[in-house]
Amino acid sequence: MSMKIGLFGINLGLCSYPAGLTRVARLAEELGYDSLWAGEHMVLPSPRVPPSPMEPTDRMLDPLCALTFAAAATSTILLSTGVLLLPQRNPVALAKEAASLDVLSEGRLQLGVGVGYLEQEFAAVGAPMADRGSRTAEYLAAMRALWTQPEPTFHGRYVSFDGVDAHPRPVRGDIPIVMGGRSVPAHRRAVADSLGWYGFMLDPDATSQNLAGLRKAAEEVKRRADLPALEVSVSPPGLKPGWFERYAELGVDRIVLAMPTNRTMPEIEDWLARRAPATADAPA
Repeated sequence: MSMKIGLFGINLGLCSYPAGLTRVARLAEELGYDSLWAGEHMVLPSPRVPPSPMEPTDRMLDPLCALTFAAAATSTILLSTGVLLLPQRNPVALAKEAASLDVLSEGRLQLGVGVGYLEQEFAAVGAPMADRGSRTAEYLAAMRALWTQPEPTFHGRYVSFDGVDAHPRPVRGDIPIVMGGRSVPAHRRAVADSLGWYGFMLDPDATSQNLAGLRKAAEEVKRRADLPALEVSVSPPGLKPGWFERYAELGVDRIVLAMPTNRTMPEIEDWLARRAPATADAPA
């Protein structure tokens, strides 16, 4: 199996407890999974209403905290947010947090970002929802200024600073960005300025549609010259026989399997072993 295999949910369910997170992170690395992914919702609507993906009482650790804990328990596996809701964050504070995690993990952080979609969540953190796309683009630019410029300076519509600096810097001089989202603007942001694109809960047909959108975006926007070919990661809504082959035929680079959140540790260990990269064509 040539595709990389990652795991989504290192901050959910049993992994939201110290022992569970440590055990799963170490076992994933031992079994050859290439990456651990953590999603984000700071708050959730209570009572639950569409399109909220979870119950308000479901346990979900902050993704950067969870990945820092996982970093301390592992040594080689990639650590990725998938995705962090960037327009709900302060970009200067986030730049410091992300650089700190990257240093502590010795350069293993990949920052997956998205724009968010829950109105109640935006309201709770005091962030406007209407301009979340433009905020995302500007926040990324401001963060990169702090990570890469010898004398960080940035003046934008939402963020402005000069005469400041922030150390330590990321291990590789920058932090790879993965863009989430299925919209035309998300596809364009991924193609123009991101290492990769992440599709969440997409079956092969939906994946094919989004890949067509990415190809169209590539015809319309110029990709940064220093970036390699766009890496495509997808979390399937379960796995059916033959789906791995279909994703591979479509050109997907990584499958990010969503771990079960309501199992015992022995059941999760068995689940991980049966879906390890060597046996990744087994159905979920």
